[in-house]
Amino acid sequence: MSTPAPGPGRPPLPEPLPVPVVDNHTHLDIGRRDDVATDDATAGDATLRDLLDAATSVGVPRAVQIGCDLESARWTVGAVEEHPELVGGVAIHPNEAPVLARAGTLDDALAEIEALAAHPRVRVVGETGLDWFRTDPRDDAASRGQHASFRAHIEMAKRLDLALQVHDRDAHDDVLAVLAEVGAPERTVLHCFSGDAEMAAECSRRGYYLSFAGTVTFKNAGGLRDALALVGPERVMVETDAPFLAPAPHRGRPNAGYLVPHTVRVMAEVLDVGLEAMCHRLRETTESVYGDW
Repeated sequence: MSTPAPGPGRPPLPEPLPVPVVDNHTHLDIGRRDDVATDDATAGDATLRDLLDAATSVGVPRAVQIGCDLESARWTVGAVEEHPELVGGVAIHPNEAPVLARAGTLDDALAEIEALAAHPRVRVVGETGLDWFRTDPRDDAASRGQHASFRAHIEMAKRLDLALQVHDRDAHDDVLAVLAEVGAPERTVLHCFSGDAEMAAECSRRGYYLSFAGTVTFKNAGGLRDALALVGPERVMVETDAPFLAPAPHRGRPNAGYLVPHTVRVMAEVLDVGLEAMCHRLRETTESVYGDW
């Protein structure tokens, strides 16, 4: 019998993992930006406390909360101060960067992000990168804004000795080119990896980490599973990108940290390792990138 969900309309809790893992990338602020980062902050169907407790109950007791505009970056710092389950990441999202660049405020925004990133519980600069799905790369001004922001975030991560989380949507070659040109930080994570096996091999050669979301469980994601199999368990992490990209069998439903076990089980199958061993490896890799909580 399925365990009830933490809120109406949400999928039920899956069977718990045998060893705790970390949700490497989530957006708990979405739906909550008008609320303080406290236990009674709501998103309509579940409190923040509900979601954190539900994730803990199935073996996902910790998460990396990502704020990717100024408002959500500020919220993220408040949340990581209030909730020991969370550490944070802050950045200007690639699709936000051209808007700020046109307004002449990108440099000011980046300066505030760097100030927020200095908080001791912020462990990530990101998500930053390039997005040619929502932004047309033929738009010279928009492209320049994204490239300038991406480069600035890379340098920021190196100055602050933080991990870098990279957003790459339909921009594989350009993302890899910028990372090579500017020089990637020692701990560089391709968040919600969406490339093929060839790209995965190049990332592995460069020493990057690949973070897999619920997309790796989708029936039509054979190429993504090939990429995972090629990299092996040593350089991979798991994430939700919640509230987006819920894994099968709940594709299209609201995503949350408590659904991570579905993704971990598929990853273990693809890599042909035991579930307990997979969990241990994910936890060790995540802590090596972000430190302890």
